[in-house]
Amino acid sequence: MPTFSFELYPPRSAAAELALVDSLVHLARVDPEFISVTYGANGSSRGASLAVLKELLVLGIQPMAHLTCVGSSYSEATRLIREFLDSGVRSFLALRGDPPEGTSEDDVFLGDLRSAGELVQLIHHVQAEREPFSEQDVEGFPGVKRLRTGERVTIAVAAFPNGHPRSRSVTQDLDTLLAKEAAGANLAITQLFFHAEDYLRFVDQARAAGVTMRILPGIMPVLSSRRLERILELTGEAAPVELQRRLSVHASPASQAAVGLDYATELSAEVLDGGAPGLHLYTFNRSGPVLAILRELGLITTVREPA
Repeated sequence: MPTFSFELYPPRSAAAELALVDSLVHLARVDPEFISVTYGANGSSRGASLAVLKELLVLGIQPMAHLTCVGSSYSEATRLIREFLDSGVRSFLALRGDPPEGTSEDDVFLGDLRSAGELVQLIHHVQAEREPFSEQDVEGFPGVKRLRTGERVTIAVAAFPNGHPRSRSVTQDLDTLLAKEAAGANLAITQLFFHAEDYLRFVDQARAAGVTMRILPGIMPVLSSRRLERILELTGEAAPVELQRRLSVHASPASQAAVGLDYATELSAEVLDGGAPGLHLYTFNRSGPVLAILRELGLITTVREPA
C-alpha cells in the first residue's frame, strides 16, 4: 500500500492558527506516515514551527522538522537540532536553503554549513551524542539487557525532477542526491512538478546513478490560476500548458478549485501507477483538498481518533 504524508507551514496570525488546529485534527485522523512543518529563513518561525511539531506529537503523528543551512553556524544548528530532538522529533528534512536576495554563494552569510549533506551529517552526529546506545530486553532472560546502537533518525532531503535552479546538468543533480544519501539521508522528497513523466524519468535516472532510498513525489494541488502564476514565479518551473488551459476556461473560484483538484488527482494516480512508493502532499494548511485526493485514489477509507 502506498504511503502518504503532508506538509504544513506555521501559522502567521491568530486566525490562521485556529484554522490550522482544525486541519491538523482532520489530517491526523487518516494516520499519515508523517507531517512535515516548514521552517522560516534564518529561524524566523522557530517558535511557531516547534509548537506545530509538538502538537503533532500530542496527536500521535510523526512530525518532520524542516532545517536549513543558510545563515547558521555549527553551534546554532547544533543547538536547534538538539532542541527538536529533546522535544521528541525524530524526523527531519535537511535543506541547504537559498541565500538572501542580493547575496552570492561566497558571502559569509551562508554560514558554516555549505550543503544539505553537511547538515545531514550534523543531525546524525547530534543524535549519536544524545543517545549513543539503548538497552533492549533479552527474550527468555528476565532482567538481562542487550546494548544496541541508539535510535536512528529519519532524514529526508530534497530532490529536483526538473533540475535545481543552480544546477548545471542532470548529472550534477544526481551526483548531489547520491552524495546526500552517502552522508546519511534515508528519504528524498521531490520539489514541485506538473507531469508524471518528469518524476518517473528522474527516479529511473537516480536508480541508474546508484540512489537507493525512497523518492517520494511532492504533489501540490493548484486550485486557482492566481496561485499557479505565483507558484511559477517562485519556482521558475515551466508553465504546465494543459493545467493553464483547463483553469482558463473557468471563471468561478469553485470551478477552478475543482479543475485543480482533478489535475492533482490524475497526476498522483499516474505516478503511483508508475511505481511511486507514496505521495507527499503540500496542503497550504487546508485538509479538504488533499484528503479528497486520497479518497479518490482509494488510499483512505477509514479514519482513527487522534491520540
